Amino acid sequence: MFDFFTQIPWFFWVIVFAALAFDFANGWHDTANAVATAISTRVLRPSTAIIMSAILNFLGAMMSTKVAKTVGSGIVDPAIVQDLSGSMVILAAVVSAISWEVYTVFKGLPVSGSHALIGGLIGAAVALYGVKVVVLSGISKIFLAMLISPILGGLIGYVVLMISYFVASRLKPKQVHSGFSFLQIFTASAMSLMHGQNDAQKVMGVITLLLFTGGYFGAVQFSEAQVPVWVMVACATSMALGTLVGGRAVIKTLGRGLSHLRPIEGASAEFSASLVLEGAAAMGVPISTTHTITGSIVGVGSAKRMKAVKWSVGLRIMYTWIFTLPVTAVLSAVLARIFVLFI
Repeated sequence: MFDFFTQIPWFFWVIVFAALAFDFANGWHDTANAVATAISTRVLRPSTAIIMSAILNFLGAMMSTKVAKTVGSGIVDPAIVQDLSGSMVILAAVVSAISWEVYTVFKGLPVSGSHALIGGLIGAAVALYGVKVVVLSGISKIFLAMLISPILGGLIGYVVLMISYFVASRLKPKQVHSGFSFLQIFTASAMSLMHGQNDAQKVMGVITLLLFTGGYFGAVQFSEAQVPVWVMVACATSMALGTLVGGRAVIKTLGRGLSHLRPIEGASAEFSASLVLEGAAAMGVPISTTHTITGSIVGVGSAKRMKAVKWSVGLRIMYTWIFTLPVTAVLSAVLARIFVLFI
């Protein structure tokens, strides 16, 4: 293994910077996933919640690399993209994903950074290498998990809230409010930790794939390559800094736009989403924290009563989800074709 500071081409560092910029944008956009409900229920002040989330995002990102390895090898075949054009695939993917995330955060729409990045990788890789580069088994597993995660989050959220209501019925109103307010601090913390463990690792996988295309790991197969510690620290730091900026518009949409939440509903939504995210991270499957927490909020809102959910907002969010993959795939395909002209 050679010294990457002196031997990896300078434009690889440009791509690493772009990938870290995506991680920053992801933290900026996805702050809402972890703290929107805690802020909207007034359990935590916005500044306190965002600082707490940034610290826990950093720690969560350092906990594992299973998701990173899946992203690095389960979407496009590392053996096929092991050349300079492969680096352009990664650059096009992250630029496409950043563009979509920045656009949607200003619109206040909670979209999936995971979908944006995966759509970008697929679009750019197919544009330069053809469909043979796509790892169908890996993509099928990822897409199935992403489809199931909001549904599972909603179902678990519904059940958890029913149990919470049962417990609350045996307590005094003041005890319910104080007890679940205290509990929500822990569930919001768990969401932040799981977000870091799931989302920051996706960029770790992309940067590790980039280094593989540049020969950083020598002659070893990608499956034998380990995510470098400096990549883990850089990704964790970028996401934490993005979290500190915080997407206020998305926080408002998730915290108040979908359903009015009290601490008992907020804690139930965060707890159910955390369970789903932890299960996915343990299996090394990248899923969308945005989809999962949104599904959980809809689930607890439905448990209160169907009219408690603002379905028009939910449909607006769903339309954005549907457009994420094709928009980022097409944009990255165009960008990849342009970028290869300069190598």
